Amino acid sequence: MGEAKRRKETGAPPPRKAKSNKPLYAGIGLLVLAAVLLGVFFLTAAPEPTSDELPVAAPNADDFPAQLDQYGVSVGPEDAPVVVREFADYQCPACGNFSSASKQLKEEYVDAGKVRFVYFDLPLQQHQNAMPAAQAARCAGDQDAYWAMHDRLYDSQTEWSGSNDPVATFTRYAGDLGLEERRFRRCMTTELHREAVEQSRQVAMQLGVTSTPTVLVDNIRLTRPGWGQLSAVVERELANEAD
Repeated sequence: MGEAKRRKETGAPPPRKAKSNKPLYAGIGLLVLAAVLLGVFFLTAAPEPTSDELPVAAPNADDFPAQLDQYGVSVGPEDAPVVVREFADYQCPACGNFSSASKQLKEEYVDAGKVRFVYFDLPLQQHQNAMPAAQAARCAGDQDAYWAMHDRLYDSQTEWSGSNDPVATFTRYAGDLGLEERRFRRCMTTELHREAVEQSRQVAMQLGVTSTPTVLVDNIRLTRPGWGQLSAVVERELANEAD
């Protein structure tokens, strides 16, 4: 029945079409996306080096005892004006997230001679493969590939963290990096570097460091370990050293 004819016969207005909620849902979705992107920006963007929100050393804080650096693994010049130290666990997801920041630190500041970076092993008891992973990096270091294995362990963290045979996985990584696999496996099975890792853990305990990652720029502990805060504090301390 046509609309005009239907109205003439019934006198009723045409039925109203139900309004679609699609535009409303689309608008809400866009607002949520914008809020997420804005949040990510503020969490990752580097604050100004002069910002009052950046962490500072505690009042009357002593300098970091540099003699303890021998128990970590260092890269960068001994006389670099700023030293960044990280206490970390290879199986710790938050440490995995921070690894991109430490990699960028090495590329932008360590390679330029402005910063020395020291990595301390702090394998946590609840992570069954953290100790083997720390030893794997040091075994790779015997073949001049410590930092290559360090990066590979973090990049592949989800692959090996629950493994029942981490040595086999780490040996495969060593082969991928061009290392002598038999030498690497022997280093792992004899736990050649276990004592060194334990000594590094003892340094953390001595300093009262219990969480990972704990990141220090000289004697300043970061409150939000990530590239934004790390780079801003490094820039501020470099500027202070230049004054």
